[in-house]
Amino acid sequence: MLIIGERISILAKKMRDAMLSRDPKPIQDRAVAQVEKGADMLDVSIGPADDGGEALMDWVVKTVQEVAHVPLCIDTTNPKAMEAGLKAHNSTFGRPMINSTDGSEERMNTMLPLAARYNADIIALTLSGSGIPATAEDRCGIASEIMSKALEFGLPLENIYLDPLILAINCMQDQAKEGIKAIKLFQEINDPPMKTSVGLSNISNGCPKELREIINRTYLSLLIYEGLTAAIADPTDKALMDVVKTTEMLMGKRLYAHSFLDL
Repeated sequence: MLIIGERISILAKKMRDAMLSRDPKPIQDRAVAQVEKGADMLDVSIGPADDGGEALMDWVVKTVQEVAHVPLCIDTTNPKAMEAGLKAHNSTFGRPMINSTDGSEERMNTMLPLAARYNADIIALTLSGSGIPATAEDRCGIASEIMSKALEFGLPLENIYLDPLILAINCMQDQAKEGIKAIKLFQEINDPPMKTSVGLSNISNGCPKELREIINRTYLSLLIYEGLTAAIADPTDKALMDVVKTTEMLMGKRLYAHSFLDL
């Protein structure tokens, strides 16, 4: 199970202030804290970054990897900033990941070629220009279109992480089970099975704070059971990381020992 640390985002005031002032310490402290708690990769989000995005992304990527020797999930809707991040990325720590493309022509035609050019992994949201798909089967249809387009650009399917687009439980409760079903079906549309990912915290977005952690942890366990490959999540939530280890142990993916939570 690949855990992608979610906590370096321009949406968070502390991170935004540090990015805009080019103050490395808050960003590096957060990067190190997530890796120490078990993050395999870090999501680095600068948002649209229409003004100065290339320079900002170059600085953030280098700042993070100076202290955190893991690959990065580069997160921006600005294609030029995305390419700047891919150029700056130190791939001796692992292959970079693009977050993200979707099924729209514009996004596929900008992000998939970048992934092919830089041999990057890429998260593919199963969302099309016509809106949010209603069923897991609809998501599979969009996934197939993205996969076909990726091959046209010379991007191996093994570089793609299909994302069913997790929606908030408090306003679209029926979509929670469609997300789970999609994770299962994504693995059946190709041989070898496609990799999968989710933005975990989306499921509890808008819920009271005291409910968010239990919703996130329980949903993650269900997704892992259906074969989830990766999650953008908070590795500093120890109980969440314990859920990952316990679910994998119960499924036989980890050997049981009295100390399995410490491994």
